[in-house]
Amino acid sequence: MLAELTADGRLAVRALAERLHISRTNAYARLDRLMSEGVITGFGARIDPRRAGLGTSAYILITVEQTSWRTMSAELRQIPFVEHVSLVGGDFDILLLVRTPDNASLRDVVLERLQALDGVRSTRTWLIFEEQPGVAPREW
Repeated sequence: MLAELTADGRLAVRALAERLHISRTNAYARLDRLMSEGVITGFGARIDPRRAGLGTSAYILITVEQTSWRTMSAELRQIPFVEHVSLVGGDFDILLLVRTPDNASLRDVVLERLQALDGVRSTRTWLIFEEQPGVAPREW
């Protein structure tokens, strides 16, 4: 069920039931359970960043002072073009996915916005040259 919904979140329950070879009642019950248990947290559109005017994408790794993560998390989510924020383990503390219209906007995000935040020790930017759309794991 998860693989089918990941591939097409607009799939009607009737069509979902047919693809899974189960009754519509069973499909509704499973879907309701997945939503109530928080496995499915919502439905949305997958956007092509380039066609949406966001042609420059980058992963930005940030090293921070350890006491600043809690306050910094909210600040990072307010910065324009930041799509995803993750606290990670390893050589860096935070991983951002940033999508901007161009390199000048990316430069502004990194040099003017991120490095101006209290607690940021360093940043490292990895430009994304090409992306492949995500797919659901086969186990689903």
